[in-house]
Amino acid sequence: MKFLNEEIKKQLEGMFAPMKNEVTIVLFATKEMCETCEDTKTFMAEMAGIHEKIKLEVYDLQADAALAETLQVKRTPAIVLLGEDRKDYGIQFNGLPGGHEINSFISGLLEVSGAGEELPEVFAKRVAKIDKPIDIKVFVTLGCPHCPGAVSKAHKLALENPNVRAEMIEAQTFSELSDQYHVSGVPKIVINETEELVGDQPLEMFLDAIERL
Repeated sequence: MKFLNEEIKKQLEGMFAPMKNEVTIVLFATKEMCETCEDTKTFMAEMAGIHEKIKLEVYDLQADAALAETLQVKRTPAIVLLGEDRKDYGIQFNGLPGGHEINSFISGLLEVSGAGEELPEVFAKRVAKIDKPIDIKVFVTLGCPHCPGAVSKAHKLALENPNVRAEMIEAQTFSELSDQYHVSGVPKIVINETEELVGDQPLEMFLDAIERL
């Protein structure tokens, strides 16, 4: 099945026009026990075909375990966006980034390519001061219109500071993980396993939570 019709492809061509540097979509899949891996492969191949600066590499979680460990991939389907010279910014998507999440995926591609917006100075200074490992999980559903905003903010923090890693987790695909983190509403944001936020919170709330750690 195709995910992108010609009209959407044309729209995406325009959106990707500002891309500055090459971005590699690194997709990890498994042949068994992964209901959405094949759809995710198809979707990523379509996205990579839109712009010459978007590349796609597909790996198997078991066969390519060393690379998965390096990129901190633990489940499938998982997508990591690598920037110029294969730089890992700690930006990850777990699950097919379709539905409303295509917006956070587009944002991620642009940001990693160097075409993102600069943070206001007041936030940039706070982000620069993060000096400890920070792990941000953002649980989403594909029908949630508020989730992409939360995902994009988490990914922006990872892009701006190497101490931060941020991952989107599609709650229905990874239902056991959702149960583990008591996800009853989305977006649900979990920072370093202890700080929790619900809803598309402003960046200031992310930083407040990180600074409490």
